[in-house]
Amino acid sequence: MKNETLGKRIYCRRKSLQLTQKQLAEQVNVSHVAISQWEKDETLPRGENLLRLAEALGCAPAFLIDGEGPVFTSAPVIAGFHSVPLISRTQLDQWLGEKKAHIDEILHTSLALSDEAFALRIEDHAMTPAYCSQDVVIIDPQIKPLPGDAVLALQQDEALIRTYRPRERHEGMTQFELAAVNIDYPLLHSRLDNLSLIGTVLELRRYRQR
Repeated sequence: MKNETLGKRIYCRRKSLQLTQKQLAEQVNVSHVAISQWEKDETLPRGENLLRLAEALGCAPAFLIDGEGPVFTSAPVIAGFHSVPLISRTQLDQWLGEKKAHIDEILHTSLALSDEAFALRIEDHAMTPAYCSQDVVIIDPQIKPLPGDAVLALQQDEALIRTYRPRERHEGMTQFELAAVNIDYPLLHSRLDNLSLIGTVLELRRYRQR
């Protein structure tokens, strides 16, 4: 469907799922007029509207934008569930900045999350067996961690999932340690190891390896 317009892709996906414009509008939380305008290419869905639209239509935002993203067999839209973008490590800086990362996959959760929440795939073994390589975690930068919570932090260019331990205050700021479950990884301290705390891990997802 690369040769189709964005509006045509929305129309075709809606029809394939046997949704009316009103039903789709209710799922995306916009008016049916907005759906009509999108399908006619009079206006474009952007930001959160694009994420919710892709969720309702069971496809990646990239599919709607340029016809190249994945299309799922059904639309996993359930009342009370929210969409969370799954981003790669290379997209993390973009997401934390202007949030213009190209999103290929969306997860769904019933958690109450901020608009800054995102999902990330673990790439190391520091938290094994609690968190394994290729597990997916959902992270919210707006949630303040409690002692013992798993958090995402940056150490220079490296993204780390570790256990959060608050420590003494220094120059008016609470310092913290980041501990790995795997004893082969060192204990890190915010005052010594140039750490930036990004957000709190709120959900873990483990997928069976084929």
